[in-house]
Amino acid sequence: MTFSLAGRCARTGMLGAIVTTSSIAVGSRCQHAAAGVGAALTQHMTDPRLGPLMLDLLKRGYTAQQAIDAAAAGTPRGDWRQLALIDREGRTASFSGANVQPELAEAHGRDCVALGNIVRSKEVPDAMVRAFEADPEAPLAARLIAALKAGDEAGGEFKPLVSTALVVVHEHAFPYVDLRVDSDPDPIATLARLWREYEPTADLYVTRATDPDTAIANRPKQS
Repeated sequence: MTFSLAGRCARTGMLGAIVTTSSIAVGSRCQHAAAGVGAALTQHMTDPRLGPLMLDLLKRGYTAQQAIDAAAAGTPRGDWRQLALIDREGRTASFSGANVQPELAEAHGRDCVALGNIVRSKEVPDAMVRAFEADPEAPLAARLIAALKAGDEAGGEFKPLVSTALVVVHEHAFPYVDLRVDSDPDPIATLARLWREYEPTADLYVTRATDPDTAIANRPKQS
């Protein structure tokens, strides 16, 4: 009962992931990203340890496929897990254990990989990939949100969605964007609104962290 996508912006090198589900606090469990490394998804009887594990394996020189294989083999009851991974070059891998519940599907595209389980249609991940690929010049966060909307429009879940989460990383250890929505009757729309509000300030918050003097110098003057 989750659908998600991990993606990369070839233009900027940003990496990110987005996920939604009918249970609360999906952002605390399912999506992970590390700047210059990759983005990972772990869902269905979710083991939140697997996202950081897959990213660590990428750092150690594993390919995306090798990292997925190692994570699936190393987790207790890997037959219940659904995983996806993209590396900094846009190479992808995915895994669905034998006990992942239908409808389930995986889809790979240019600089992206999508997953779905307990969704209305196997088309959900394919629709997400198409939407993500549609506008490669758009900001990565906007492309990820467009993908999630497309997955919902392609059938989405059987139960009402209540939570969603978006993470994007760029050049630093902290996220460029980290937005979460919980207990909301329309979490995808709310996430899209939050991104519209946050987008004009995203670069500013990076500058405040890395170069406070410049941030102060560029602060709007009081009239």
